[in-house]
Amino acid sequence: MKIIILSRNYHLYSTKRIVEAAKKRKHEVEVIDPLMCDIIIEKKNPKVIFKGRTLECDAIIPRIGASVTFYGTAVVRQFEMMKVFSAVESQALVRSRDKLRSLQVLSRAGLGMPKTVFSNYAKDVQSMIEYVGGAPLVIKLLEGTQGLGVVLAETNNAAESVIEAFNGLQARVIVQEFIKESKGADLRVFIVDGVVVGAMKRQGKEGEFRSNLHRGGSANIIELSDEEENAALKAAKSLGLGICGVDLLQSARGPLVLEVNSSPGLEGIETATKKDIAANIIRYIERNV
Repeated sequence: MKIIILSRNYHLYSTKRIVEAAKKRKHEVEVIDPLMCDIIIEKKNPKVIFKGRTLECDAIIPRIGASVTFYGTAVVRQFEMMKVFSAVESQALVRSRDKLRSLQVLSRAGLGMPKTVFSNYAKDVQSMIEYVGGAPLVIKLLEGTQGLGVVLAETNNAAESVIEAFNGLQARVIVQEFIKESKGADLRVFIVDGVVVGAMKRQGKEGEFRSNLHRGGSANIIELSDEEENAALKAAKSLGLGICGVDLLQSARGPLVLEVNSSPGLEGIETATKKDIAANIIRYIERNV
């Protein structure tokens, strides 16, 4: 097969590992920067042009960063119009990137999640704080990634100040209940084609409530309970994602879905689990093309 990986950086761990896995299974593979592609739209003849040549392939693997979601998904959609299989569908990618929309979809699917409030720059900030049970609470920018734009407000006064500051900047935020019993840890469940292929527990560094590995957190392999595995699989299915990382919190009322990542990194999960996740991604494409 001819496989194209849509990635802005060939040297990223995840991109390199997928290239290695594809070559190992004797496929032709190329890494293309989606931002350097031109989209040609004409009747019954959609094309994607890269450096003057028309791209042709059997499958694509989108590794689209949050900052380039709009154009990246337009390129993915164009390949889909060309009847090329995409490991992550364009519509699912867009749905997962919109934090508010994805939470609404997950809620409709009956999944547990931290109590969440969103409003249109509400003046009645105190009510928002009360809706999630008061401080401590978590305030998240809708556009934030890798733990950036996430604030833990430990008192009601601090929460009020932060929300008002974001409102003043016209930055959209969601306010979420803080799950104390998770103790700065979460679970990352990696799913490929409706199957859990790896799971790890991420622990924030001392004094840090965010567990992101980019922020100095640590990760260890974990055995999921049936309830945790079912929640992760249901979250992936409800958002229509063939490949994703589902982040769960362990709480007194069962697993709670934090978010679902449509371009999850491979380094942390492969290091923690010692599993060849990249090979699972290539086998998923083989089954579908």
